[in-house]
Amino acid sequence: MYYKSVLGLLLLSGLISGCATTANNPDPFEKFNRGVYAFNDGIDKVVLKPVAETYKAITPEPVDKGVTNFFSNLDDVIVVANDLLQLKFKQAASDAGRLLLNSTVGLLGFVDVASEFYLPKHEEDFGQTLGYWGIGSGPYLVLPFLGPSSVRDTVGRGADFFLDPRTYATGEKVRYVIIGTGGVKAIDTRADLFGAEKILDAAALDKYSYIRDAYLARRNYLVYDGDPPQDDDDDDDFFDDEDDEEDDEEDEEGNDDEDDGDNEGDDEEEDEEGDDDEDDGDNDRDDDEEDDDEEDEEGDDDEDDDETSNDEAAS
Repeated sequence: MYYKSVLGLLLLSGLISGCATTANNPDPFEKFNRGVYAFNDGIDKVVLKPVAETYKAITPEPVDKGVTNFFSNLDDVIVVANDLLQLKFKQAASDAGRLLLNSTVGLLGFVDVASEFYLPKHEEDFGQTLGYWGIGSGPYLVLPFLGPSSVRDTVGRGADFFLDPRTYATGEKVRYVIIGTGGVKAIDTRADLFGAEKILDAAALDKYSYIRDAYLARRNYLVYDGDPPQDDDDDDDFFDDEDDEEDDEEDEEGNDDEDDGDNEGDDEEEDEEGDDDEDDGDNDRDDDEEDDDEEDEEGDDDEDDDETSNDEAAS
């Protein structure tokens, strides 16, 4: 049903895994999709939501939880099949053990015994299997009564129909039981969404765009088991930023080297000037000494002249 597809993404899963933008999630059939969305929303308000509110009001919490567990256990058959198709053999063994344990000890799945034995619930379907083998999601689609999907996931729904053992049930009464349980499942799923619906009403200005972006992001998250690849553009921007930072660091180092070189040059000039000053001082001292020597020589000459004069006078 419609709200089964929205359960995980409304429970903040779309926010946790990161909502994709409209540019990254092309919606070429938006006009058609919005029309189907409005139709589904109208059916929900008139039929499904009132019935789910009544179901929630009269059903004890343990019973409600047990019904949810029961249908989750039936879905594990499809999960195991897609585990094998994706070559996830270890996970397939875990999910098969979970299915066996809950179907027996857990009373046909009404009690989730497997989680107590560390056998967690996994989500796998044929749409994810196609994504695992490299098939893109294709354009976004909104299906009548079923809700958000894509071209790939629509094909996956058809394949899962044939993987579901309930498809091969025979007998008119059995078929009625299966149809009846399908209706109960839709009501139970819708009842589990009341809390998340309040978050959607408060967070989204355009519910259609919010659900579309969250759905596509959530599906991508599941296909890659919680580790979707980053966009190439984001990687390029990241490495460009790193290159810019390295260039800036190199420029700063170059400027520092130039400053150091200038400082060394200034120091050398100052040393040369100091040496010149010392040389000038030494030269000045040498000149002074020469002048003193000349004066001494002149003084000696004068004394000699005086002595000569005195001798002549005595004679």
